[in-house]
Amino acid sequence: MSEPAQQQQQLRVVVADDQAAVREPLAAVLALAEDMDVVAAASNGHEVLEAVAAGPVDVVLMDLRMPVMDGIEATRRLAEQYPEVAVVVLTTFADDDSILGALGAGARGYLTKNAGRRDITRAIRAAAAGQSVLDRAVQDRLLATARAAAGAAAGAKSNSPAQPGRDLPADLTPREREVLALIGLGLPNRGIAEKLFISEATVKTHINNLFAKAGIRDRSDAVRRAIEAGLA
Repeated sequence: MSEPAQQQQQLRVVVADDQAAVREPLAAVLALAEDMDVVAAASNGHEVLEAVAAGPVDVVLMDLRMPVMDGIEATRRLAEQYPEVAVVVLTTFADDDSILGALGAGARGYLTKNAGRRDITRAIRAAAAGQSVLDRAVQDRLLATARAAAGAAAGAKSNSPAQPGRDLPADLTPREREVLALIGLGLPNRGIAEKLFISEATVKTHINNLFAKAGIRDRSDAVRRAIEAGLA
């Protein structure tokens, strides 16, 4: 007698958006995915925290601009109180403050609201698996910010006083700073290679060089250093 097929594990999702016209159809669409169960819908960050406390929850699909408590503050509190819960931001905003604020608060994914159903479900699955998924426009914006920061650092390194805890070695090249910034954003080597239009072998060379120069132990340490340096 054959064994019964193993039941697919359901991802328990909370959908948060202050507009019912967005929240309800989105929840309905996600509920159609075989591996997702929309366990709650929230109109603000406070309701998100209540839903997660009632749990269990795997992923929160989070809007940013909401009343009572916005998405960035809710994400920060989730990271502190429920680090096992992943947050994917879904918003109309792709400015630096929104992107860096959400990622700095602990969001694993960032999508704009022109993302399709497939993009959203893929981001939710990736976040639940501990991976990061960023909208293409968000990636481009972050890369531009990283390049600007790298250029400014290269131009001002001889004149700026040291800032303990935030500075990176002065001999890091602009390209190595770009690579560190993208590591800080959670991109794998292949993703970094695609963003910078270089080979994976070249990415590995840059990583080895910057790790040696900056005394970085591993990839987790690199993420921490990128955040401390303001690159991610």
